[in-house]
Amino acid sequence: MTTFRPKYITFDCYGTLTNFQMAEAARDLYGARLDEPKMLEFIRNFAAYRLDEILGDWKPYAEVVHNALERSCKRNGVSFRDEDAQMVYERVPTWGPHADVPAGLAKVAKEIPLVILSNAMNAQIMSNVEKLGAPFHKVYTAEQAQAYKPRFQAFEYMFDMLGCGPEDILHCSSSFRYDLMSAHDLGIKNKVWVNRGHEPANPYYGYTEIADISGLPGVVGL
Repeated sequence: MTTFRPKYITFDCYGTLTNFQMAEAARDLYGARLDEPKMLEFIRNFAAYRLDEILGDWKPYAEVVHNALERSCKRNGVSFRDEDAQMVYERVPTWGPHADVPAGLAKVAKEIPLVILSNAMNAQIMSNVEKLGAPFHKVYTAEQAQAYKPRFQAFEYMFDMLGCGPEDILHCSSSFRYDLMSAHDLGIKNKVWVNRGHEPANPYYGYTEIADISGLPGVVGL
């Protein structure tokens, strides 16, 4: 891995680079109505329903958030309001990067083109990317691909747009379920797992683990 110099380093954005704050949004909405164990259950349900909502045909991310939040409220006995879902959706472009991201990305970007493949809307993502502090060669969204990760269609769209194959890239993500499992199945042998604490380690999928993006330059020998 340390000697592999990919044509591109491809990234998941939300959670891996951008500090993904859906749990904080849920707390702001329902923290006063739920005790801590119930709040943690709500957060887990909200995450699970967001994943479930993206596994079918593509739909706008506002609908994903709306449906997942409504289903979580129903499951946890909390009243749901349309405006709460809209508030959560509108927060997404305001989120900035994890503190370790700008310096680590900037170092790698001097030598290798960086690419984002994100479960995002075109109108939202560039606000987040601009906050990352490094230049990106390309930014691809689920809206463009008409499919959300972990669906293969999203990755295949990226390959087609870049004119490359799985053997040409290093894919970097903090999530197995959204990224690294699909990357493995599609033949992306060079993978980096950023251990942000979202999910437990799963060595079956074959990756280099780093604690944060400051470790990425070393993976590619920089």
